[in-house]
Amino acid sequence: MNKYLITILIFLGGLTAAGRACTNLIVGKKASVDGSVMCSYNCDGFGFSGSLFYSPAGRHTPGEKIAIHGWGPSHEGRFVDQVEYTYNVVGLMNDHQLTIVETTFDGRLELVNSDGLLDYFSLMRLALQRSTNAREAIKCMAELVERYGYNSSGETITICDPEEAWIMEIIGKGPDRQGAVWVALRVPDDCICAHANLSRIRQFPLQQKKSYKSINSRNLAHIVRPEVECVYAHDVISFAREKGYYSGADADFSFRDAYCPIDFENVRYADARVWSFFRHHTAHAEMDKYLPYINGDFAKCDHLPLWIKPEAPLSLRDVQQDMRDHFEGTPLDMTADMTAGPWGMPIRPLPMHFKASDGIEFYRERPIATQQSGFTMTCQMRSWLPNDVGGVTWFNCDDANMVAYVPLYCCITQVPDAFRAENNPRNEFSFQSAFWMNNWVANMIYPRYSMMIGDLREAQRELEDYYFADQDSVLAAIAGMTPADRQSYLNQKSIAYTSRMMDRWDRLAKLLIVRYNDQVVRPMEDGKVVRGRYATPGYDQQFIDAIGPATGDRYKLKEVIDRRER
Repeated sequence: MNKYLITILIFLGGLTAAGRACTNLIVGKKASVDGSVMCSYNCDGFGFSGSLFYSPAGRHTPGEKIAIHGWGPSHEGRFVDQVEYTYNVVGLMNDHQLTIVETTFDGRLELVNSDGLLDYFSLMRLALQRSTNAREAIKCMAELVERYGYNSSGETITICDPEEAWIMEIIGKGPDRQGAVWVALRVPDDCICAHANLSRIRQFPLQQKKSYKSINSRNLAHIVRPEVECVYAHDVISFAREKGYYSGADADFSFRDAYCPIDFENVRYADARVWSFFRHHTAHAEMDKYLPYINGDFAKCDHLPLWIKPEAPLSLRDVQQDMRDHFEGTPLDMTADMTAGPWGMPIRPLPMHFKASDGIEFYRERPIATQQSGFTMTCQMRSWLPNDVGGVTWFNCDDANMVAYVPLYCCITQVPDAFRAENNPRNEFSFQSAFWMNNWVANMIYPRYSMMIGDLREAQRELEDYYFADQDSVLAAIAGMTPADRQSYLNQKSIAYTSRMMDRWDRLAKLLIVRYNDQVVRPMEDGKVVRGRYATPGYDQQFIDAIGPATGDRYKLKEVIDRRER
């Protein structure tokens, strides 16, 4: 009789919504300042509280199976065969420094197969448990969907290890059709790439020296060859022809155009984020050539480059700042007009569309950083270091702009208390929850953003400066340690870093309510609020300038009206 190893792969039902609103940034090893491969993930979606996924390494006996708990009850009681050995997974990085993150592009929703067993998160986590590098993970995911079926909509998946970064796009074949169509491309080492809820792969090389078509899962063995830089499902083009999505020459086939046709909304809400990231790291004039595309003028331009060479190598702190972007300094700047409110708020409430009393419809921008993030991470993979310390997930719960990134090492076997799922309840505030402590601070600041954000920035810099400065001492401390001692040490380091963040945010929350009580600003001296003194900063100038056109004489001083009439 088979034994059943019940492993909960998906523990947050709210991730269904989360996956449809995420951002990934990717940095090749020659595009980074220190030779590390980096990627990032904002997991965005209302209705779930972020926490840190953990799956321990382990050996398994023949006949063991994994229960797949996907997006709903239809998947209860369905199983995947276990493998002989699974790797330690912390967040979305395993103990070989393999990292897999995603964004959902939906695409042609008629291709969703609700009878397929594997949703994208189950697929990613199974690959992390079973693979030691990016190429193995791509092979693993292709084999799994062929055998068990795929039930999500379109996904763009980032797969990184200490040497390489890949981007893979996958979509199902519709009801009663097993498997999926997909393509995977290696990101050049000297380039940066990104995706954010819109398919990014257009044309790709067909049947060339560095490109291989997968006839079936057994044919995927060639992916381990180092010269291979593109692999794709054998029917990725023929299936599009069958469905009527494409009728041109094979050489002109575009995965995006066949499986995720563009319109103004998905470009503005999704690819605008990619455009802003690229604009941080190359000449503004070069990226502004793509503004017609961002503005929906597809006759002039209908795509962004899949990747670019940055003007200068990126650091991990650069990537962290990129994850906090609201289009500042661009024509899409969310802080630069009256929709930012009285205090330059860079976030906007849903819905994405709204209608004026006269029936005119409007939309709002969708930046990389957003209030509905469940968690955020920036991941660093370093080939020159032992795996246990080379792979670091810088993690926190909630909006990337409003949190400090905490370093967690890929070998740890103890999840810090503040990031544990049971300490981050969805519907109840807890002082032990990183999600709720971060949201407490963020939601005090959002309405009076320009007035209050400086205090958060001070706490954010203080923590991140400390964490980055401490990394050299960590490397020095583990020199000569046994693997077991290193793991114990790094467990304690990750726990201590998290505790430091939680303590600092507790002090920040209490400072904010005292310093900014009743819409004034009290000065600080020696780190303490000064009694009896306060300032009244008033509205941001851009909001003041919008009051007159919006309200006429309603708020004008009588003397101003009299002078005008004279």
